[in-house]
Amino acid sequence: MLAITGIYHRLLTHRSYSAIAPVKWIGSSIACSAGQLGPSWWKGHHTDHHRYSDQVGDPHNSTRGFGWTHYRWLLSKSFLPSNLPADIEQDRILQLIDRFHFVPLLLLALLSYAIGGYEFLAAFFVSTTLLFHGVATVNSLCHWFGTQPFKSNDRSRNNWFVAILTLGEGWHSCHHAFPWSARQGITIEKGDVKYLPDPTFWFIKALKFLGLASKPRMPLKADLLSKQLPELQTISYCEAL
Repeated sequence: MLAITGIYHRLLTHRSYSAIAPVKWIGSSIACSAGQLGPSWWKGHHTDHHRYSDQVGDPHNSTRGFGWTHYRWLLSKSFLPSNLPADIEQDRILQLIDRFHFVPLLLLALLSYAIGGYEFLAAFFVSTTLLFHGVATVNSLCHWFGTQPFKSNDRSRNNWFVAILTLGEGWHSCHHAFPWSARQGITIEKGDVKYLPDPTFWFIKALKFLGLASKPRMPLKADLLSKQLPELQTISYCEAL
């Protein structure tokens, strides 16, 4: 989960911080072991999602229903991203990791079996499935349920339950208002900025402390307040039905 949130998402896709090349390579290899394909495929889809969020062109457009945005889009033509990101493709190591994305997954399965036989192999399948659904809740639950403290052109919501599952990715209203922010755990309460638990941001800070990352990007308080929605509009989608 941390490799997907901290490397695939905030580093490679949104460039919310900088990191040395081995962090990108090792982190992407670990993310591949989750069975959610390689960095080019992942970034290509997520870039489309932000460009057309909840509109035609968004691969997991939430206006097409909860089931579509959670998993059905993977079984459609939307499975293929419109473009492969040039920056990933120009890095020969990342390109190689992307093309052989299934290798870390198979190695993890074999390692699980070698350590504990069929019981550990079964645990591998269970944990991989749970991890998939955990990541998918960002696309589904966070576009249906939660609060929306920030202005955006979509239905993205802050959802505390998803934030727990995904190490801070559930603060989705902030993310869509400021996609480039290394810290997503931010909201507005009573007209003031409030910071929320964000383990992926703590991971980024740890990388910076170790000298492996630099330049984390975050919005200024004035920018956060400028995108505040009126308090009456911060209700959850289910409450509005």
